[in-house]
Amino acid sequence: MIKFLSQAQALDVIKHSNVGRLGCIDQDEPYVVPLNYLLEDSSLYSHSLPGKKVLAMRGNPRVCLQVDHVDDDLHWRSAIAFGRFEEIQNATDRRNILGKLLSRFSRLTPVESLIAQDAGAPESIVFRIVVDRITGVEET
Repeated sequence: MIKFLSQAQALDVIKHSNVGRLGCIDQDEPYVVPLNYLLEDSSLYSHSLPGKKVLAMRGNPRVCLQVDHVDDDLHWRSAIAFGRFEEIQNATDRRNILGKLLSRFSRLTPVESLIAQDAGAPESIVFRIVVDRITGVEET
């Protein structure tokens, strides 16, 4: 049976995962990519090298992140956090977030590790999604 999750239950799905699917709009078309993230307070944090998703989010800052936990075809939970993309420009804040991401995802590639150590590198984009709404459903 499918049922709606409370906001707290949906947030729990997002808290206990580390990979979601970022949804954004690229030139009037949906664009979805996997994303490692960190949830802190009411924001989701991540980083990226320049590319299509960053350009899309800069062009339309309304985005969402979909996360699921699947036990099997008939037992799963899915949550979506809706919010607004914001780039983090302050070097201290960037370094802090990148350090937290690196400690959470210790298997980041060597390139990502170097980016985390040099948060001032212009090619690294550190950003947050300021969450304003969370929804979720489950099948039990």
